[in-house]
Amino acid sequence: MNRARPIPAVVGGKPTTTRSKAARARSLAGGWALRLESTPLGTLWSRLLEVEFVDRSVALAAKLFVTFFPLLIVAAAVAPDGVREEILAGVTDRLGVSGAALDLVRQAFASPDATRAATGLFGVLLAFAFGVSFTTALQRTYLRAWRRPPGGGIRNKGRGALWVGGVLIFVCLLATVREVIGGSAGTASAWVLSSVAGTLLWWWTARLMLRGEVRWRPLLPTAVITGLGGSVYALGSGLWMPRTVSENFVQFGAFGIALSFVTFFTGSAFVIVIGAVIGPVLAEAADPVGVWLRGGAGSPLEPTAARPLPGPIRPVRLGDAFGRGAQGSGVVLPAPDGVNRAAPTVPTTPGIEQNLPPHQSGPDGRIP
Repeated sequence: MNRARPIPAVVGGKPTTTRSKAARARSLAGGWALRLESTPLGTLWSRLLEVEFVDRSVALAAKLFVTFFPLLIVAAAVAPDGVREEILAGVTDRLGVSGAALDLVRQAFASPDATRAATGLFGVLLAFAFGVSFTTALQRTYLRAWRRPPGGGIRNKGRGALWVGGVLIFVCLLATVREVIGGSAGTASAWVLSSVAGTLLWWWTARLMLRGEVRWRPLLPTAVITGLGGSVYALGSGLWMPRTVSENFVQFGAFGIALSFVTFFTGSAFVIVIGAVIGPVLAEAADPVGVWLRGGAGSPLEPTAARPLPGPIRPVRLGDAFGRGAQGSGVVLPAPDGVNRAAPTVPTTPGIEQNLPPHQSGPDGRIP
């Protein structure tokens, strides 16, 4: 027995099917996606994918975890008693440590004599080496965000050591201010002061990690997002970190505290990466904000800086956020010595590839 086939609906004299509706939906979504990509938000998302922001943030968080506490303990060992207590109070407040977990953390911040005896010269040098290692990952983030060529050699290690020293001074100064202000009113004042000081610290950090190749003004958005955003994140973490630390400590003991800290540092690393990427997104735009950040110059780079690396040779995808090596996001990186051994190729027509010409930079660092 033959069953009658359903007659497709007719709209405007033409049959419509599920397939045609899906095609129109894809076309509509593609149009909206193209519009979004041309906005600052879409450009920011594309650049985040280009720098493999998830992979980069996790790597930064891991190095920050093994760097932060050793350096902090060393700073507390050489600081006066009052400053050492303020360092401990600031850390435990921001990380939401209390109860039995707080007692365990306090053991690490023992008396200065006990800390010096436990660490020794080798421990101090090792902690400092970990700090410099973190700056290597941090510098790589900034260089990728601004598409800067690698290089710097041993001077990068010097910049890393300078940054570690600057951060230790920054922590001790903030702890001293907290001790002087004190009280509940001092908490709000100290937060505002730390936000402003953090913005200045990250402004200098971006300039230092980029080897002085980017002008100061284009780095201002990075400083504000990282400094102020980091302070807001630390303040908001007070809503969820205490419970996270307590639950993890009950379930896993000391390892649970470490797990909670890694979670906190991962969020901080996301703020750092977003701040690093938003700088070039705004500074390279053709809108009034970009023109102001460039200060009337044609490029955010210093006149003596080398030209930037080319962008991805293919559209970035969501999977690029997790990192797949040097070619993960389609960015062709130079050899470690900074020389392109082979020019990248871009497909123009099926079966034909065109070599990109060598890049020559003008006096302002732009492509002529």
